[in-house]
Amino acid sequence: MTYAVKEAFLTLQGEGMQAGSRAVFLRFAGCNLWSGREADRATAQCRFCDTDFVGTDGAGGGKFDSADALAAEVEALWGNGREDRLVVVTGGEPMLQLDEALVDALHGRGFRIAAESNGTLPAVAGLDWLCVSPKAGTDVVQRSGDELKLVWPQAGIDPAELEGWDFGHFLVQPMDCTEREAALEAAIALAMERPKWRLTLQAHKVVGLP
Repeated sequence: MTYAVKEAFLTLQGEGMQAGSRAVFLRFAGCNLWSGREADRATAQCRFCDTDFVGTDGAGGGKFDSADALAAEVEALWGNGREDRLVVVTGGEPMLQLDEALVDALHGRGFRIAAESNGTLPAVAGLDWLCVSPKAGTDVVQRSGDELKLVWPQAGIDPAELEGWDFGHFLVQPMDCTEREAALEAAIALAMERPKWRLTLQAHKVVGLP
């Protein structure tokens, strides 16, 4: 299988339960909820994405002709040492490309594998951490994992219904939009009203990390 990667880089995880952790970010190209073209945003299933996942022209991006070749690139980005290796596989939608061969290749190089998905495709087996971020109006089939991250506010999603899904942590994240202050207030209000939810912020944007 050939893997299309938009970008790959070493950074600190900026959000969620693993915020602050050193990690290689592996961003796959492509998504099943939006083409990535601004002309298509208004009719997309996900209309608020803040990520460029189109093409393979980002730093560390490209096409990799084997799982081992891609895992070797991730290892090179991590650098020396084997302790606490973490790769965060994201997109776009990583489950379009992430497969058992790549999971095995990354594990073989000592990495814990965290993935961030919209949940509309089943997660590949063998992940060490799974974050699902549901989008209103989509059919979420992956209703279990480690972390559910709800971007808020979203019309058409009931947080009370999500609380019945099988996740270890329930996080609410303010939507990155033109109405940022209102989104932050709404996210805080949700966490205050429903104790199962914990507020998470995109700290990498605050400190200027990619």
